[in-house]
Amino acid sequence: MQTPLSPWRFLCVLLPLLIACGDSDSGKDAGSLPDSGTQDSGPPPEDAGTTDGGLPPDDAGTPDSGPPPWDGTYTVLEDKGDWFDKGRYDTCQFLDAENLDPQLCQSLSTFDLASCSTEQLSGIEGQGIFQLTTRAELRVRPGRPNSTAVGNGSNAFQLSLDGSRDAMSNAPLLARVTEGGTFFVAGRRTVRTPSGDAVTTTALAGCHVPSPGVITGCYVSCLDSPISGYSKTLGTFEAHRMTWAPGEGESSGGIARVGEASTPVGMPVDIYVAKEHAYVVSLERAPRLGGLSVFDVRDRTNPTLVKTINIPGDGAWNGVWAKGDALYIASDSSGLVVFDITDPANPVFVRRAEGPSHVHTVLVVGNRLYANSAGVATYVYDLTTPLAPALLQLVTPTPGGFSGGPHDVFVYENRLYVSNADSGYSIMDITDLDNVQHLGNYTPPGGFVYAHHSAVGTFAGRTIAFEGGEGPGTHVRVLDVTDPTNIPLIGTFRMRPPTSIHNMLLRGNLLYVAWYQEGLRVLDVSHPTQPRQVAHFNTFREDDPGRRAGSLEGAFGVRIPGDGYVYVVDSARGLIIVNEP
Repeated sequence: MQTPLSPWRFLCVLLPLLIACGDSDSGKDAGSLPDSGTQDSGPPPEDAGTTDGGLPPDDAGTPDSGPPPWDGTYTVLEDKGDWFDKGRYDTCQFLDAENLDPQLCQSLSTFDLASCSTEQLSGIEGQGIFQLTTRAELRVRPGRPNSTAVGNGSNAFQLSLDGSRDAMSNAPLLARVTEGGTFFVAGRRTVRTPSGDAVTTTALAGCHVPSPGVITGCYVSCLDSPISGYSKTLGTFEAHRMTWAPGEGESSGGIARVGEASTPVGMPVDIYVAKEHAYVVSLERAPRLGGLSVFDVRDRTNPTLVKTINIPGDGAWNGVWAKGDALYIASDSSGLVVFDITDPANPVFVRRAEGPSHVHTVLVVGNRLYANSAGVATYVYDLTTPLAPALLQLVTPTPGGFSGGPHDVFVYENRLYVSNADSGYSIMDITDLDNVQHLGNYTPPGGFVYAHHSAVGTFAGRTIAFEGGEGPGTHVRVLDVTDPTNIPLIGTFRMRPPTSIHNMLLRGNLLYVAWYQEGLRVLDVSHPTQPRQVAHFNTFREDDPGRRAGSLEGAFGVRIPGDGYVYVVDSARGLIIVNEP
């Protein structure tokens, strides 16, 4: 079954303002890349780790520096969405905005930069990776009325001093002028669709530097699509250089790097740790095939790659989990794949489990395995015999259906919490698999929200969900899901606007978040209405070999197997091991 396009991918084809929603892994649902739902319900699973009873890390300040113990009360917050409109990012304008000449989409002459600061622009260093958020303000289409609807999107570009790595959307730049008080770059992206290639050409003109590492300005983007025809979109942007956030070092909160190892297999996206070995799955990243990498981690200071597995034509291995001697892999082409890891360094293929050909993420809780097939259902398996999963039931979409999900699920106290892509966050009662009940749904406002991952626990007698999306501006939402028919937003935690969450794990009072370019973030959520960062580790470095400019770059997966270490996979660096805070 062909994977439905995620909202990011679909809009990349149709709207020129969204030309870099991911990287070259398009076509494999790169707009909703894998993670594994990890639960903290009842007895901990094999990799549940130990809880941190709220003790402050080494550099967290005095013990009373955080909020007082939570008594279960809160103020309901307004959910403004992942991206909310604050107005134009800059004052620059456009010349001959309705001229549909394609050459203007890669020309500096299309911009009126009279209000811009050449002094500020001359101070921009001519290198780095920039992630940006766009604000579309005018869309011009032949033979149709102009659209002035405001919308947001994402893009990324990379500059090098010698020009050798200059790129936008991971394709070489068409033009670059970054000297003499001018900042201008242009690039082109091609997305293959069943109807033919959709080609987007985009130009960015800087206007101001409101703070170090931040550029604002205007953009024009022209889309030639076999689906929607030709269109030209104009608007403003805010670009952030993806160096570490101001004032940050590599790490804080007592976290330090212990060991690290790269892999030649694709782009690493998820990890599971069992039997003193780390199993890392990768998506295909041309020219490298996706697949499985096995690391011996008995010496955490020196993780050693001992085995790689690639299957030509099956290059998108999205999620991974283990139980006993069984290793489960979520494959885009083969569905749920089972390996025998009796010898942990040498996985042996056993079978492809009954079910869909496409599985995006997997989760094991007790003797049940949950495999999520986007646009279809969550497949529930019995693991009484771990090497032979037996299909029990399909948990179908919420009433009215859904689009793109289920992306991932979390199980807690007989409830299935479904990150349902652009259909929101759904809660199901799975006490009786033959009579699954839909209990409620939380759908944030705005048309660019993608429910991606969550973690659930009990705080002050209330059931609290920590929910995260994927896309520009996604952040941690704290929801009171005690009554699924009435789900209020009670807390939030955000990082830089263009960055995105990917994965999260809840361990006691600590929430571990793999936050792409922001690396690993550790939040104290003992007072859920006021999440506060207590530790971090920056995995993203601009000069890492294989590092690209893309929305989905950096820290993808995180595991805490209870051995005193945290295991992170980064899209360029591979496996990184740090100590628990």
